[in-house]
Amino acid sequence: MEFCDECGSMMQTEDGVWICTQCGFEQARDAEQEAEMVTTQAQEESEIIESGGGTSGLPTTSADCPSCDNDEAYWYMQQIRAADESETRFFVCTECEHKWREDDH
Repeated sequence: MEFCDECGSMMQTEDGVWICTQCGFEQARDAEQEAEMVTTQAQEESEIIESGGGTSGLPTTSADCPSCDNDEAYWYMQQIRAADESETRFFVCTECEHKWREDDH
């Protein structure tokens, strides 16, 4: 994707040149620069690596499970409200995998 140096709009390719969709500014295409661009197709084809074992990659802490009275849980933070609100901490029991939020108690 290329943006116009004159007005900042997105440009399209046509006959070996970039053409601005708004002001008509033209710029020669650079094959080396375009080869370095990441396309959406390349993003879709990228390999996704998953850790083996569900929540085992999460950090653990001391927390009393309300379901089985285990005293250790995995935890993670997630933004579930507006961006100007604080994140919510979630816990997952290391024994029974019961999931709860920090403010559930």
